[in-house]
Amino acid sequence: MASGKSKEMAMLAASAGRYSEFAPPPALRCHFSRLWSHTLRDGPPAKVAIVPDGYCDLLWIGGRLVVAGPDRTAAFPVIRPGTTVIGARFAPGAAASWLKTPLSALVGLSVPLADIGRKDTAEFEARLQDCPDPAAAAMLFARLLEEAAGDEEAPARDAAVIFAAADTGRQASGLLGISERQLRRRCHHHFGHGAKTLERIRRFQRFLDLCRSSDTMPLACLALEAGFADQAHMTREVGELSTLTPTVILDQLGMRKTSGGPFCSRRRRPVCYSRETSCEGPASHADNACENRPPLHRARLARRL
Repeated sequence: MASGKSKEMAMLAASAGRYSEFAPPPALRCHFSRLWSHTLRDGPPAKVAIVPDGYCDLLWIGGRLVVAGPDRTAAFPVIRPGTTVIGARFAPGAAASWLKTPLSALVGLSVPLADIGRKDTAEFEARLQDCPDPAAAAMLFARLLEEAAGDEEAPARDAAVIFAAADTGRQASGLLGISERQLRRRCHHHFGHGAKTLERIRRFQRFLDLCRSSDTMPLACLALEAGFADQAHMTREVGELSTLTPTVILDQLGMRKTSGGPFCSRRRRPVCYSRETSCEGPASHADNACENRPPLHRARLARRL
């Protein structure tokens, strides 16, 4: 008989507390894409799912600076209710240079920054521990990163091209004029995994953004809009990356009400993944599902992996 714990449904981190983010100051924008904070709700501990997004983050949590490496599937960290996590999301290609470590060595791991060998870690942690509240810690966190950024080189341009290609379904090797083997090596260095895995993760993130903005779009239309081949492809990919079904995710991130109560619509980051393109290609069963609804701008159908 399965235990009650194994039957416990995970809650996406975006639905498990109060999340806010903001653009980094100019001095940090080539190194970090966003700065953010996340305060978990008080109350009984919940099973929280941190789903892959293709990024690596630097966190201030529990009095320590921690590097959260890239994930291939959902992670389920144990975080005390009421905890505030302050983070900085590395820009594509910036983490490996900043940490002097290939991200392939950090996949699925949360590693204290001190263990990676940055000499300024102890000083940063001491200064952050003196902050009276999370808001002050977030402001100081950004200033400390600005101080450190002056000694860092700009991220490699090819990493940004690879990341953008994964968002649009294009071939990064052709854009960069390199071989597939060279592309694989660079992807593992900058993102921790290959280009195909990065494409899957970015398509999954497009699906999450669509769930945040819609509670009426049929699942078949969500699949095409996000770039999946069809609804079955979406269900399989979403389950492998998050352990949840598309319906559960839509209930958690959309405007629907479930037995657990209403969930607020949140965006983990500004929507820049849904590209308005014309509806091309042969009709599918999803077209029938969308009859009598406003026209949808769908992303190109992704190739089956």
